[in-house]
Parts: sequence; C-alpha cells; structure tokens
Amino acid sequence: MVAPRNIAYAEESAEVEVLYANLEKLKLLTKKIQGSMVRLETGGNVVKHAIGPIYSNTQSLQITNNNIDKVNEAIDRLRQPLDAKNREEDIIRSGPQNVELSQYLSAMNRVGKALNDLNSTNLRSNQKAITDFSSLLNTGSIKLQDLFRAKLSQHVSAIEPLHYLTKDLPFPTLPEETTAELGPICNAIGAATAHGPQRGDGGNPALKMYAEIRASYVTSSLQNLAIASLNTVKRRATDGPYKQGTNGIGIYSNALEGFIYAEHDIISQIFTGDQRGLALQATCRPALGEYAKTLRELNQYIRANLMTDCFLAFEIIEIVTAMSYRIESKTGELKSLFIEALRPIRETAKSSLSELLEETKRKAGNIAVLPPDGGSVPLVNEVMSALTTLTGYSGPLASILTSLGDGNWRSTSNTSGAPLDVSPDSSTLLTHFILDMVEALMIALESRGRAFHRTKAVQGVFLSNVFCNVDRAIRHNSELARYLGSPDSIARIDTFRKRATSTYLDAWKETSHFLLDVQYTSRGASGSARPASGGAVDSSAIVKSLSSKDKDAIKDKFKAFNASFDEMLARHKGLYMEREVRGVLARELQTVLEPLYARFYDRYHEIDKGRGKYVKYDKGSLSAQLAALS
Repeated sequence: MVAPRNIAYAEESAEVEVLYANLEKLKLLTKKIQGSMVRLETGGNVVKHAIGPIYSNTQSLQITNNNIDKVNEAIDRLRQPLDAKNREEDIIRSGPQNVELSQYLSAMNRVGKALNDLNSTNLRSNQKAITDFSSLLNTGSIKLQDLFRAKLSQHVSAIEPLHYLTKDLPFPTLPEETTAELGPICNAIGAATAHGPQRGDGGNPALKMYAEIRASYVTSSLQNLAIASLNTVKRRATDGPYKQGTNGIGIYSNALEGFIYAEHDIISQIFTGDQRGLALQATCRPALGEYAKTLRELNQYIRANLMTDCFLAFEIIEIVTAMSYRIESKTGELKSLFIEALRPIRETAKSSLSELLEETKRKAGNIAVLPPDGGSVPLVNEVMSALTTLTGYSGPLASILTSLGDGNWRSTSNTSGAPLDVSPDSSTLLTHFILDMVEALMIALESRGRAFHRTKAVQGVFLSNVFCNVDRAIRHNSELARYLGSPDSIARIDTFRKRATSTYLDAWKETSHFLLDVQYTSRGASGSARPASGGAVDSSAIVKSLSSKDKDAIKDKFKAFNASFDEMLARHKGLYMEREVRGVLARELQTVLEPLYARFYDRYHEIDKGRGKYVKYDKGSLSAQLAALS
C-alpha cells in the first residue's frame, strides 16, 4: 500500500520542482528586463542629449531658409525698378515731341515710382541706381519744361484791351486743348522736381515759367492804358475841377481786372491746391507793379493840383477799393497788393481835406483886387463847384472822414496821431466838412472885403453876392441841398446873409439919421402935446408949433436927407448885385427906411407948404424909388 502513495508524492514533488525552476527563470528574465530598461533609459538620455542640438539647428535652418526666400523676393522687387530704367530710358530721352504725350508722362510716372521704391530700401548698394534714376527724371523734367514753355509761348501776343471792354467781351484765355495738356505736364514737372536737387527751393519750375511768360503778356497788353491814364490827367487850368470819369484810370483798372480773371481761369485748370494762389500772385505782380507806379505818378500830379484834382484821388480810391473786393471774392488773392498800391493816393486824399480848407483861405486872402462894384469873385464858384463834385464821392469820403474823425480835417496836424471822434455817421461828417468849407470861404472873403472896400455899402453888397452864389449852388444841386438841408446847417449859413444885409443897411444909417427928431411931451403954453400913436397927424399944426430954430432944423434935415438919399440911390444903382441880392436888399431897405420917412413926412411935410423946396419926395414917390431898386 505504501508504494502507490509515494508515487503520487513523487509526481507532485516533480511538478513543484518544475515550478521552482520556472520561477528562477522568471527572476532571471526579470533581472534581464530591468537591466535592459536601465540600459534603454541610459541610451535614451544619451540620444536626447545628442538629438537636442540637431533639432535646434534644424529650426534655425528653417528660419534662415525663410529669410533667404524673403531676400530673394526683395531682390526681385529691387530688380524691377532697375529693369524699368532700361524700359523707360529710351522713351524719356527721346523727348515728348517724339512720342505720345500720355506715353511720355506715364514713363515719367513709372520712373518716379521706381525712384521712390529705391529710396525706400535705404540700401547703400542702390545709390548708383538712385543717381541714375534721378538724372533720368531730371532729363525728362527739362524736356517737359521746354514743351511747357513752347506751348505757353504760342499765345503771348499782346492784345488790345479796349476791344474787349467796349464790346463787353471776356478777356481771352488759352485754348481748351492747350490747358488740357498743360495741366498733366505741370503735375509731372512738379513731381519730378520733388526728387531733384532743386526740391528744397520751394517752387515748381512750371509755376515760375508760367508766371514769367504770362506776366510779360499781361503787362505789355496794359502798357498803352497806363500811358493813357497819365496823359489824360494833364489838363488846362481853365478846364476847372476834375470831372469824374475823364481820366483813363477807370478803363485801365477794368482791363487789369479782366486780365486777372482770365489768368485765374487758366491757372485753375493747370495748377492745383496752394499753387493756384501762388501762380496768380506771381503772374499778376509785375502788372500790379506797373499799376502801382501809374498811381504814384497820378498822385504826384494830384498833389501839385490839389484844389482841382483831389477828386481824382477819391475816384481812384473808389475804383481800386471796389475792384480789390471783387477780385478777392472771386480769386481769394491780391487784395493786399491793391491796398498797398492805393496807399499813397489814400494819404493824399486824407490830407487833401485840410489842404482844401487852407487853400481856400489862402486864395481868398491872396486876391489882390476885388471888383469895385461889389461883384463876387470866381473863387466862390470854384469852391462851390469843388464841393458839388465832392458829393459825388460819398463812398470813399466815408472811409476817409471816418478815419480822420469829426473836425480833425481843420488842421494838417490832425491828419495823424489826433484822437478820433467817429461817433457821427459818414453823412454827418461830410455835412460838417462842407459847412466848414463854406464858412472858411465866406469868413475869408468877408475879411478881405472889409480890408479892400472902403464903404459899408460895397462891403455889404460884396458879401451878399458871395452868399447868393453859395446859396444858389446849394439850391441847384440836390446832393449839396441834402447835406446842407438841416435847420442847423441852414442857420449857420444864413448867419452870413444876415451879416451882409446888416452891413449894407449900416451904409444907410446916415440917411436914416436925418429922419430922426426930438419930440417933447410939452412945450409950455404954446407947445403941442405929442400926438397919440396911430392917430392922425396934423402936419400944419406941428410945423406951426415949432420955433423958427426948429423949423430951420427940419428944413435942413429934409435937404440933407434928399442929398444923402439921392447919393445912396445913385451908389446903389452903380453896384453890381445878383438878381436875388438886389431884391433882398431893396426889400430890407424899404422895410427900414420907408416907415421912418413916412413918419417924418407926415409930421413935417408942411414945412415948405407943398412947394418942393425942402420936401423933394412925398411918401408915394419915395416908396416908388425904393421899389425900383429891386
């Protein structure tokens, strides 16, 4: 029984032995695997340290490769303008006359663009190419400038401005096809200049060229009108004050304005932006210089003939001021040049107001001989004519008088640095000036009359005639009447009429004095009471009541009155009086003398009992004599 059991254990033991053997193998294999893992990890680290730099170098190579590609692309771009030089050089050097203008301008544009590209790279290696391109562009610009000048020079023949002014035609410009070509040419020249060595001098050669050529055309076309303006200012002294519109400066100014508008139209089509204003100023400056020179020469003549020709100064101010505003409104330019050209004339106009006053006084004081018959003098009509003419220039006078201030024209020292009182409006200021002129004239002539004429009769008639001519000029001119129509103005001027009349009546005081007597309220027993005022007068009773001495005195008064009256009548009739003066003085004399004589006659005409020995005139005949004086 023991044997089988041992066999079973033996088999199990054998299996255990096998398991143990396999386990040992597994342990060995595990150790090997672990060793392999350690070796693998060690090898991986080695590989990692070996591969890292290679990877880094690979990234750098990729970046370098990309940079190389970009450099190649840049080189291709750089080659394009260099290639363009060869393509455009033949076109540009052949000149715009030998190719189509549009093709030539396109070639210039492409060269300019290529030059911009080269300049943007900032590579030293491109400097030669930049120099070549700049030279090519400059060559093209010179050829375009020659073309620009040639096209402009085809239309520079001087014209006759009067032809266009008299027919109310616009001044000629350039043909449309010419301006259509000049605009792009001008732009191309300007663009080329921006790259050239002259880019820093601040100008487009086309602008300077245009101004040079067109300025000569405008100036030469206006030359005859400048000469005419100077010729028409020279007049004979007998021609009187300057008459508005008779000088050629008006036509000259209209022509200049027409040329400016024509040039503005042309320039607007050729130039752009700020260049338009610069071109217009440069083109018109020479013509405006000649215009200013003409104004200066006119000013010299005006200053030498201020009394008769100051009105031309006011006309010029009116013309130039209005023109400058119109031109500025349309072009936005040139106003300052006109103001500067006008300055001498304006200063003369300002000083002329005080000069007119002083000259009026001087001329009145320098009159050597006055008419012995009391007639007026030509100076009165001369001054009133001047004032009448002056009212036609209310526009320029408004600014002149306002700048001076009220009353500051009374002295030449007030024309500069005087405090200004500009509160009155310009119309009131002109009224004050005209009144000052009238008063200066009449005061000066009144003083001269008193010094020259020995009798008050002639003095009174002389001043009355002067006043009459002044008053007549005012009444016959609506503008003068408007300025001098206020009650204050009328009162100031009428003062002279009253003074003239009073002076004349003073000459009759001696005659009137003979008609005065002394009346007593009582004369003792034989005296008669003074007759009641307004009551009937009994001349016989009055004469009868007189003593012999009083009667002789009355007889002497009548005889003296008759002699004085006849003398004054003859003297009155021998004096020259304007129609209005004769009537006024006769009425004033009649108003004073007739009542005195009537009273004296009523009281004492019975002194000669109607025989006419002492009483030469009755009331009716004396009244008739006085009435005949008018």
